[in-house]
Amino acid sequence: MRKPIHNVRDAILPVIDFFYPPFRKFVNLQTFRYAAAGGGNMLLGFVLYSVFYQYVLAQKDPDLGFYALKSHSAALFISFLFTFPIGFFLAKYVVFSDSKIRGWVQLFRYLMICLFNLALNYILLKILVEIFHIHPIVAQILTSSVVITVSYLAQRHFSFKSEGLMDETTDPTN
Repeated sequence: MRKPIHNVRDAILPVIDFFYPPFRKFVNLQTFRYAAAGGGNMLLGFVLYSVFYQYVLAQKDPDLGFYALKSHSAALFISFLFTFPIGFFLAKYVVFSDSKIRGWVQLFRYLMICLFNLALNYILLKILVEIFHIHPIVAQILTSSVVITVSYLAQRHFSFKSEGLMDETTDPTN
């Protein structure tokens, strides 16, 4: 009997791989899968960020008793609670499934990189919103381009490092 995780993976991969052929000349399959899976998770993060910022927090700074967190920062942290586990699942089982590193080691490394990215995102967001007065949702979109680049390189070469990176010989569409 197949694990439910593999059933979900087997449902996601054909959808992602269906859109790969036009991009084959520009990126390898693993990079495309990372972009598609990460892009989906990032889109979910934007939606959650916007919903929490605009409607749940209603652009009001939540007071934690010991610290009043800015609403744009609170929305970032709340959306992270959702996108972290989903992103790990997609990275481990959809994008970097060829990695031989133990799962708990991958999770720990993924967490360390995500926390670094969260801190980077937080700092950039604070600068753009509080110093340059850019709207928080626009600022979140801008900071994501920096964070995505850092994240991909770190995940590929650290969290889910494999013996040989996926190349065209592992491309199921060839």
